[in-house]
Amino acid sequence: MAREFGVTDTTIRSWVRQADLDAGRRTDGLTTDEKKELAQLRRENARLREERDILKKAAAWFAQEEEATRTHKKRSDS
Repeated sequence: MAREFGVTDTTIRSWVRQADLDAGRRTDGLTTDEKKELAQLRRENARLREERDILKKAAAWFAQEEEATRTHKKRSDS
């Protein structure tokens, strides 16, 4: 079979193992759907972390700008 498909024996065993997981005959790994969901959740998690980091930087920048404006206003009022 491996020669027929041009793959290694290990690849065939991997395909059979994954088919058994997907069919519920095995429970020692993730199904294809679970792997897809995990990949999607990891991408979403990375995007959310990036958005959080951007918001942190923006909040720090705005706080710095507000402080600079207050300091400048105090000097002008004197």
